[in-house]
Amino acid sequence: MTQPYNPLEKMNLGRSVAIALLRGEVRPLSQTLQLSGAGVYAIYYTGDFEPYAPIAEANAEGRFQRPIYVGKAIPEGGRKGGLTTDAAAGRSLSNRLREHAGSIGQASNLRLEDFSYRCLVVDDIWIPLGENMLIERFKPVWNTLIDGFGNKTPGAGRKAQARSSWDVLHPGRSFVDRLQLAPGRRTVEEIVEALRLVYRGAEPQPLDGGPVET
Repeated sequence: MTQPYNPLEKMNLGRSVAIALLRGEVRPLSQTLQLSGAGVYAIYYTGDFEPYAPIAEANAEGRFQRPIYVGKAIPEGGRKGGLTTDAAAGRSLSNRLREHAGSIGQASNLRLEDFSYRCLVVDDIWIPLGENMLIERFKPVWNTLIDGFGNKTPGAGRKAQARSSWDVLHPGRSFVDRLQLAPGRRTVEEIVEALRLVYRGAEPQPLDGGPVET
């Protein structure tokens, strides 16, 4: 028996956030200062780093069909478990995207000019739902396979942790070298082979074995 459509059902609410984001303008990742508010975003790659060739091809010629990463920017009040009254206030989206731009700019084999983004200001209660829906739909490799892009600088008590798969594949982030993190659990060759398997249809699994931070 076909169930009646419920626009307030959780999955449908998540889809509505995803659809609204995907209708948004695509901008260079180097241009985020004009942003305000909190919400969700998708980052796209169009460069010539060979392991990402299928992703770049899907995004070529203005198509932007395959994000390499999806994330969220929570309002400051939301980080403490509270609700905010104005998702359009603050600089959460701008700050988070600038952090990502900084990581990419420090990587030795990536160029910031090869990255673009879409973003959507969303009431904070719907931000995690929208992000989860986008990850489930697109399975971006920096969310589902290659861990570490969204990581912030580890605290002093975490200096002994291993380098993330992202930092193994894209060396150069200053905090990684400064903290002298241990070698990663995976080699570059293993990471590239895992990417090839995903492009052939394999289900992505985080290479570092833990949840991917966004």
